[in-house]
Amino acid sequence: MNDLLNNIAINESLINGAYFFAAILFIFSLIGLSKQESAEDGVLYGIVGMVIALTATILNPNVDNLQYILIAMLVGGVIGTRLALKVEMTQMPELVAMLHSFVGLAAVAVGFNSYLEHEVMQGMMLNIHLVEVSLGIFIGAVTFTGSIVAFGKLRGIFSSKSLMLPHRHKLNLIAGLVSIGLMVYFVQQEGHMNALLVMTAIALVFGWHLVASIGGADMPVVVSMLNSYSGWAAAAAGFMLGNDLLIVTGALVGSSGAILSYIMCKAMNRSFISVIAGGFGTNVVVNTDQDYGEYTETNAEDVAELLKNAKTVMITPGYGMAVAQAQYPVYEMTKRLIDRGIEVRFGIHPVAGRLPGHMNVLLAEAKVPYDIVMEMDEVNDDFPETDVVLVIGANDTVNPSALDDPNSPIAGMPVLEVWNAKHVIGFKRSMNPGYAGVQNPLFFKENTSMLFGDAKASVDNIVKALG
Repeated sequence: MNDLLNNIAINESLINGAYFFAAILFIFSLIGLSKQESAEDGVLYGIVGMVIALTATILNPNVDNLQYILIAMLVGGVIGTRLALKVEMTQMPELVAMLHSFVGLAAVAVGFNSYLEHEVMQGMMLNIHLVEVSLGIFIGAVTFTGSIVAFGKLRGIFSSKSLMLPHRHKLNLIAGLVSIGLMVYFVQQEGHMNALLVMTAIALVFGWHLVASIGGADMPVVVSMLNSYSGWAAAAAGFMLGNDLLIVTGALVGSSGAILSYIMCKAMNRSFISVIAGGFGTNVVVNTDQDYGEYTETNAEDVAELLKNAKTVMITPGYGMAVAQAQYPVYEMTKRLIDRGIEVRFGIHPVAGRLPGHMNVLLAEAKVPYDIVMEMDEVNDDFPETDVVLVIGANDTVNPSALDDPNSPIAGMPVLEVWNAKHVIGFKRSMNPGYAGVQNPLFFKENTSMLFGDAKASVDNIVKALG
């Protein structure tokens, strides 16, 4: 098979040209994905770029054992296709986290392979190579175990609360400093195997504990940051393999993930450094015995009547809407209300759901028009003039404790100030706290009524009552 493929191999200049064109397409892909209207084109650019990159790599005459590469691609393609067809939108955050772990594991494997099998080097070139190996393995190991923990938290396997080990921040700091010391020793000893193995073990534990130390309220930022880590891991693998495209692609993913994480931290009023450092500075005590008073329960028929008499309606969705797959009846309800001449808009918090843009994708999937889907900053001042707000499966993103309670885990986080509206309807299965583990005083306010049950069934009943 190698002889057959080598007969159609292309020269190195064409390989580099193909890589350059693929890199341009990846940049166009990121640009397209920055807006809902151009997202489909962005995905297409990314697909074409990846096909070109893979084809150029396969046809590179310097690549050996092509039969194994093709077999691996076939197996991976079958698994990926099956997952893509099977996975629900609600499972996308944990799927992304798991994919990040694969990138990290690949970087570790490439690092050890590059360490064990490389051309003869001396002096500065050897030092540079050993730095590449140690950094690639360290970043990959942290990404691998950190992503597994993120997957477990998003999946509900692990608790979403932070891991309150004694002196956890000091442990993270010590692990980081020891890893740096081992990297220096590894380079000075011209590749000491034991130092590399110990550093890898520490990095694996460090990645696990770092993400375990971060509470559920910050998990959307964590997923975005792990995306950045996976990009830098890929870039490190590119340096070790001498692959320019992998370096460029990894840098694009790493930098864009870091920028997105920073933007999200700003939206949550969180310190970027404190979040990625394992939730540093977020140790707060939650009063679980606080009495919030009584809540008021309502039914679908009364909510429908309230909506009929409203002039302005705001819908603020959360992860509960995603779990219940309620976006489709929500769109049907929206159409019914608009047909009655009622103004309907959606208010989306930057970290609604478990992944950046999660709610926007779900609403777009249900054909909700883009022009009525607004960001938090666009609608927060409009709540006092809003007749009815429907809080569908949202909790932490509409919690007034963020503004009123300095001891809350979400203290200082900008939220949708829905309580300023005339009427608020909260859609929940029960009065259990949200993902951050704190109760929401909104649901006990005088202008709030609770509609309990599955969100999809509740909205279906409202649609029927609207007629």
